[in-house]
Amino acid sequence: METMETIWKQAENLKEELVARRRNLHSHPETGWTEFRTASLIIKELEALGYEVHFGAEVVAEASMMGRPSAAELERYMKRAVTEGADLALVEKMAGGKTGVVGILDTGRPGKTVAFRFDMDCNDVEEDKGEGHRPAAEGFCSTHTKAMHACGHDGHVTIGLAVAKLLKENMDKLHGRIKLIFQPAEEGVRGALAMVDAGVVDDVDYLFGGHIGFKCTQADTLVTMTDGFLATTKLDAEFHGVSAHAGAAPEEGKNALLAAAQAAISLSTISRHSQGSSRINVGVLNAGTGRNVVPDIASMKIETRGGNTEINEFMVKEARRMLQAAADLYDVKVDISLAGGAPASIYDKELAEEIAALVKEKCGYAHVLTYVDMGGSEDCTYFMDRVQKRGGKAAYMMYGTPIAAGHHNSHFDFDEEVLWKAAATLTELAVKYSA
Repeated sequence: METMETIWKQAENLKEELVARRRNLHSHPETGWTEFRTASLIIKELEALGYEVHFGAEVVAEASMMGRPSAAELERYMKRAVTEGADLALVEKMAGGKTGVVGILDTGRPGKTVAFRFDMDCNDVEEDKGEGHRPAAEGFCSTHTKAMHACGHDGHVTIGLAVAKLLKENMDKLHGRIKLIFQPAEEGVRGALAMVDAGVVDDVDYLFGGHIGFKCTQADTLVTMTDGFLATTKLDAEFHGVSAHAGAAPEEGKNALLAAAQAAISLSTISRHSQGSSRINVGVLNAGTGRNVVPDIASMKIETRGGNTEINEFMVKEARRMLQAAADLYDVKVDISLAGGAPASIYDKELAEEIAALVKEKCGYAHVLTYVDMGGSEDCTYFMDRVQKRGGKAAYMMYGTPIAAGHHNSHFDFDEEVLWKAAATLTELAVKYSA
């Protein structure tokens, strides 16, 4: 029991430090591809601990970045990050939104390569400023308009940096190489593919991801494996017609609004798949410029989901067909672009039970479960899929904690006790699986 007591106690001793870091990150949230301050903080911390650190274009393949903000927006966020304490030289190396970071700890001893993935970005949510909301009452509420860590990623970064410290303190127990992957743009499932395509997990034998309080809001609980990830694709469609005076010469126009409206209805008629779950949703539809103008432009934000990657691909193919058919019907053009996506994942029951046995022996949780159904999508599955296809193993865990409100809600908050426990757990996994 010596290893358990040492790592568990070391992590518990970090409690105050982890709470302070989480609250610092919470008050400075950054949306996908704009995590310049967060990434700068991570880089400097990893370097101070003696890690080999790679970031920017080294770990983010530009051609695979999905849903990236405009160059002007990125420039604005870079400047903001520097005013809030980010290192200018580091920020400049992440220009274009390449905010991914990978820290590598090479033990110099033969062993496996074990990777841990932590997402960094926040949500486009305006945080509640009322006294009943703990971050507001205790002074660590978001300082950015319409940006909030409403999904716990501030906690994930905090856990990742705690793991970095604990690994260094337990180098004598480790083998092989440990990779800490800090991923941008998980919201909208936009960021993982670019890091996967940069090859950051091509040498990985074991990959572990996880989430705070999602599908597990019971205190002092760990779920060792998550199943039910739905494959998903996010599409943006832009319809382009011809504007005209709606009273004087309507026949000269080509109505993009009607094409988009027809598409929205038609998309809902796509047949559901007999082999598993299938979903489609039109979440946003904007069109037109004025009440007396035939609308020449319309935009839509769409998502598909499938119980497996093949079902999702069926939904995407049919969605593209419906969008084009609606455009043809109204004689307008449509441009369809990929804004995000993630594959499904394979549930590894054997690994789930193996982790559970380890955790029960080494860690002090009141409850250890081996299964929870995700019922949604998460682009950590890109990392998991690549590792599994190359012969490795992967698991996605849930760190149980009570939450003040649901994820992506303006009142979201979690019990910070979960931070040190998750960090201790991941460190124990590094010890076991690197050997």
